[in-house]
Amino acid sequence: MALDEGPDVNSPLLGATIVSALVACGVTDVVLAPGSRNAALALALHRADAHGDLRLHVRIDERVAAFTALGLAKGSGRVVAVVTTSGSAVGNLVPAAMEARAAGVGLMLITADRPAEAIGTGANQTGEQVGAFGPAALATVRVSSHGNEAAWGAAVQRAHVTAAGLRTRRPGPVHLNAEFSPPLVGAVPAPAFRAAEVHGSHGVTVYETSDARDTVVLVGDASWTAGVEARALAELAGLPLLAEPSSNARTGPCAIAHYRLLLDSAVGQRIRRVVCFGHPTLSRPVNALLSRQGVEVIVVADRAEWGDVSSRAAAVVDRVLMPEGDPAWLDAWRTADMHVAQRRGHGWDGHTVAAAVVASVGRGDALFLGSSQSIRDADLAPISARPARTWANRGLAGIDGTLSTATGVALATGLPTTVLLGDLTLQHDMGALVAPPLEPGCDIRVVVVHDDGGAIFSTLEQGGTAYDEAFERVFGTPQGVDLAAVATALGWQTSSVADPLALEAALAGPVSGRQMVIASLTRDGRRAAEASLHELGRDAG
Repeated sequence: MALDEGPDVNSPLLGATIVSALVACGVTDVVLAPGSRNAALALALHRADAHGDLRLHVRIDERVAAFTALGLAKGSGRVVAVVTTSGSAVGNLVPAAMEARAAGVGLMLITADRPAEAIGTGANQTGEQVGAFGPAALATVRVSSHGNEAAWGAAVQRAHVTAAGLRTRRPGPVHLNAEFSPPLVGAVPAPAFRAAEVHGSHGVTVYETSDARDTVVLVGDASWTAGVEARALAELAGLPLLAEPSSNARTGPCAIAHYRLLLDSAVGQRIRRVVCFGHPTLSRPVNALLSRQGVEVIVVADRAEWGDVSSRAAAVVDRVLMPEGDPAWLDAWRTADMHVAQRRGHGWDGHTVAAAVVASVGRGDALFLGSSQSIRDADLAPISARPARTWANRGLAGIDGTLSTATGVALATGLPTTVLLGDLTLQHDMGALVAPPLEPGCDIRVVVVHDDGGAIFSTLEQGGTAYDEAFERVFGTPQGVDLAAVATALGWQTSSVADPLALEAALAGPVSGRQMVIASLTRDGRRAAEASLHELGRDAG
């Protein structure tokens, strides 16, 4: 008998029970990275997909699979599972797990494993998987093929409830490690797991303020629901709405397009209270505002955890009620905003590309913004009257997995999806350019700001003249990749543009199939242009 065999082993039934429990818990999408040790799961998922019980998505790259699952979870608002085989495959889920943990997105990280007695023996593709995700996982749940259906199903439900944050208001990734002993495949009866009725725990505290004097509503990266609530508060109280591009609140009569440029102006210095929704970490001026002495910070949290980057929150609440503010306060912000809008230059740069992309989408569309410079350029785009639903990976604000996540959003929502990202961000996720021919497709348009390097570093300290000698090699990092050729070779409809009119024409048609628009521009002058914008903002109020 082999080391990992036993007399009471039923790996095929374990795989089938896990999938049955996922369906019973309401999981509608699972992303599979095929392998040997997870064969029982793969076959059970294929059967469930064929029966219409869930949607199976297959990706050969585990990192791409994990970020696709993240996008599906973001787009659907439901827990999504990603399934891998054993060994180093597990480690490829870590980046997406870290982002999901920071962003509060429910993921089930289901990893097939060898039996416990094989660990440390040198057996093939065997390592210590328990604890592999460290603090990125809210919990680790273990099952093995030596157990029974009832225990397996209950463990899956515990993992799902934890990932959904149903009892904790703290959604995030949960690791389900499943030990499979041979035989790994075989005929099994259809398991019928019946999920327990687990009730959610929801906060309903309402915080009321006695006045709205010198108050602004600040909205960082947020869900659609949180964004709508933040916008409603601003409009009911007549307060300036300072909304990041992925806040889902950046619209309406109170939204201030150039808010981050105005925070150091005279009107910005008058702020005495900030009501903060979501995860606002996009710009240094906002961080400085939240750290400013004499400013009261009220955090509105839609889950158990909350953001307080300055550690100065006066209150953390579920809801806020405020009386109507002074109309002159909002008018002062609108006037300053208009001042900047009328005096801004408009050339061929990242701001122009971002503004065109934001203008090209609307209700009924999805927009996904890459971290780094692209989302910051979109943060200065004109306010849209009919904005698209917008997402970004702002939990840890990394650029890895952006296109994979956006693909997941497109698959989950079924909406035509536009993605704005930089050339280095795309190069961090080249595997997502592959469209497996047997997998469901989506309508997606990728707009690449191709300035051959990291534009954001030009605007930071290392972009100063003192570091010119080292800048291009260790910060700008040009790669010289012909992205159009790569995308075309992988079946994308590809076009290249080099001016605003050509970009407008490329964005005019419907989003259909897989489209890529490469906007070629230069990083030259970027630092000076940013400095001019900030000076314009300081003088506006």
